[in-house]
Order: sequence, then C-alpha cells, then structure tokens
Amino acid sequence: MSRSCSLMRLFALVFASGVLAGSAAQAQVPDFAAGSDVAATGEQVAVFAGGCFWGVDAVFKHVRGVSRVVSGYAGGGAATAQYQIVSTGATGHAESVQVTYDPAQVSYSRLLQIFFSVAHDPTELNRQGPDVGTQYRSAIFYANEAQKKVALSYVDQLSQAKVFSRPIVTQVVPLHDFYPAEEYHQNFLARHPHHPYILLYDLPKLRQLQKQFPALYQP
Repeated sequence: MSRSCSLMRLFALVFASGVLAGSAAQAQVPDFAAGSDVAATGEQVAVFAGGCFWGVDAVFKHVRGVSRVVSGYAGGGAATAQYQIVSTGATGHAESVQVTYDPAQVSYSRLLQIFFSVAHDPTELNRQGPDVGTQYRSAIFYANEAQKKVALSYVDQLSQAKVFSRPIVTQVVPLHDFYPAEEYHQNFLARHPHHPYILLYDLPKLRQLQKQFPALYQP
C-alpha cells in the first residue's frame, strides 16, 4: 500500500486489522546478555531495516549518542536505489537507516535493543504495519564480524526467551552498500509531524522510546 493513501484509508486499515497505531513490537526486550559487545572507539555506523524508514529514522535520531541518521536503501544495487523502483519490491533493497553513533555513549547492542523493542515489529515477515513487500522487511545489515556476532547472539537470546509471541523474522546479513534516499525522505517526521502516516504509525514509536529508554531519549 502506498504511504500516500488517504487518511480515511489508513484509519480503515488500522481498525479493520485490529492493529494499534504505530505498532512496533513494544515488548519488554531484555538487555543483551552475551559476554561481549562490539568493542570499538570513535564514531561507528550501523544499518537497520524495519519497514518504512521515516519512523525508524526518527527513533534513532532521538537516541543519545547518535550523531547522524540517514534514510536509504540497502540490499540491492546502485542502479535500482531509487524510491519508485525500490517500491516495486523487485530490487532486493530494503528501506533502511544508516546510524552513526558514539559507542562510548550508546553501545551497538543497545541500538539493537531499541530496534527490536520500539523501532519496529521483528515478527512481521516482509511487511510492517500497512506497508507490504520485501522492501519493508526486517533486517540487520552488519558491517563487520563483531556486529554479526552480537546481532546473531541477540536474536538467539530473544528467541530462546520467547520474548515475542511469534518468531523473529529479522534477517542478519552483510552490508555491501548503503544508498541514501531522496532528499524529500530525509528527516521526514520532523518536517511533516502532522502527516497522517506519521501520526498513526511513527509518533507512537517516539513515545515508546521515551517511556522505555528515558535515560537515552533526547528531544
């Protein structure tokens, strides 16, 4: 479904499906329990895909220790990294966000915890809320073996603990390239806070971020 659909259509989808507005998983996701996190100094980059990048972008922009978030595409090639083509679902791309962060202030595993708990629902396969297609899949694009190890360990921890009522479908795959999205997609929530999609699906994520991670939330 296009995100340019009418407000009436959006409300109809929400109530007909019984899905709460802004439906991230909103589960109480425990801290990463494995031995070691990603050991790093200086600015680091993480790439996540969790449905429409507008809301995921906004969530991480409000995390203390994150200096930059860019909406874009990962999983496909340069020639098809354009919104209208990605929207066909045939490019291999997922709508993604590139998060630049300071590991001295926020760890990689903490970013993963936020990703799993408030940024999106990791149990929805090839969709997120009203958006359907492989371009809206849940994925962690790891940049190195350390990120891969932590991501896989965390997914296993959450699965073993049955934190979610349904299986986690998040892909953990290597990052080959990240392509920034068009300018009109960047910082979308801050520029369009009254957009119907934002009101229904993304502002509730920010409220959950502030509620679940008050020490990390930055206005």
